[in-house]
Amino acid sequence: MLEYLRNAADKPLAKILIGILAFSFVGWGVAEWIFGAVAGDTTLVRVGRSEVTVQDFSLEKSREISLLSREQQRATYADPVLMNALNERVMSSLTTQAMTDNRAADLGFVVSDAQIAREIRAFPEFQINGQFSTYAFDTVLANSGYSEATFADILRRQVLRGYTLGALSVPIQIPDFVVAAAYDARYAQRQIDYSVVDFSEFDVGTPTDEQLRAFYEQNPHVVPEQRTVSYVLIPGEMDQPDSYDAAYEQAILVEDDIIAGNTMADAATAHDAKYVALGTFDADNRPVDDILTDGMMGRIFDMEEGLESELIETKKGFVIVRVDKVIPAHNAEYDSVKNKLVADWKRNEQRKQAYVRANELLVDLNQNGTLAGKKTVTVTRADGAPLDVLNAAFNSEIGNNSIVNGANEFYVLHIEKEIMPKSDEKKFTAIRAELESVANQNIVDDYNEFLMREYPVEINEKVFNRFFEQ
Repeated sequence: MLEYLRNAADKPLAKILIGILAFSFVGWGVAEWIFGAVAGDTTLVRVGRSEVTVQDFSLEKSREISLLSREQQRATYADPVLMNALNERVMSSLTTQAMTDNRAADLGFVVSDAQIAREIRAFPEFQINGQFSTYAFDTVLANSGYSEATFADILRRQVLRGYTLGALSVPIQIPDFVVAAAYDARYAQRQIDYSVVDFSEFDVGTPTDEQLRAFYEQNPHVVPEQRTVSYVLIPGEMDQPDSYDAAYEQAILVEDDIIAGNTMADAATAHDAKYVALGTFDADNRPVDDILTDGMMGRIFDMEEGLESELIETKKGFVIVRVDKVIPAHNAEYDSVKNKLVADWKRNEQRKQAYVRANELLVDLNQNGTLAGKKTVTVTRADGAPLDVLNAAFNSEIGNNSIVNGANEFYVLHIEKEIMPKSDEKKFTAIRAELESVANQNIVDDYNEFLMREYPVEINEKVFNRFFEQ
């Protein structure tokens, strides 16, 4: 490759981005140990005929981090939310690249060494005084940690990606009548009349016990499924080989004792592990415990009563979880929710009376054309009246009368007329650009769905969960 470049100084140049150059190999060592010597398999996901490995992920993540400012890097390392977002972005990019690799191969696209050489010669970073320089080429690659072959392979994949996805960047032309219809729909106004019937205007008194019981029969309070859970933690420094191996051996001994019939507490005591009784909780109200990640909660609520899990790797070490008891979802006892029922009963009764009053207003409007307490306003789709009223005003025909449900009130609505917008070329142009963007995005989404069907993504659960500490 390099020899070809040296001998091809007079050939045409083709410009492409060089964002793929700047990254380091930070973090590769730990990944090599965890997924090389220990596990052997380094595949995170399989995409059609391609694979995304731990090494691929580490390299791409390092590249992404290197593009951030120092402040952004510090914030990312300090904030788990930002780090998770970065991980998701990197995995998305890698799986998309793998899909396009598969698609390019199926379409028979080929990028020759000669073309790659021409592309490389076009990089300003590899030129001195406007001419390709082998010294600049060697220096940049050396500083980036690339070999010629590795860089050429990455560049070839980028070119193939352009071949495969390039057509998606061609803008869609939106017909004028579609833009005009969207403009009218967005900026048209409507003149409406409406009255408000507030629930709080009605005094319903205090319910009797008999009324509350009857109300509860029709509106029971459901207690969600609950589980009583305990676990044993065999602690270990999971990124340290010796500690990892020692913790694993200890975890096997704990697991063997439990299988033999010992209690989890006794097995933990016998092998210097930590036993924790989490108590009873439901899926939406977990105890405060580092072990209870979203992934762990999913496991717990998929398990059967009385069973222990297999060994689970976590940041803290190996964990064995037991579901001691399952309490199915059930209706709460009447006495336990009686106080809350009073407020619910009152609101329900107020709503009934408010609806009767709203119907009286609607009948008078339909029969006599009058609406007591009305407000007459001109509204847009986003302004001029409560949101529930706006939605009804633009989803009904001119002249329609109706009752609109609100959170704490009913509205009696009459739609008088529509006011068409005046021509505004700036807004018209903005809507055209928006519609073109939406149309292009729809095509991209459809093509992405096609790629996902053709080249399905299969997660290597064992490696993926270990790597991302699910």
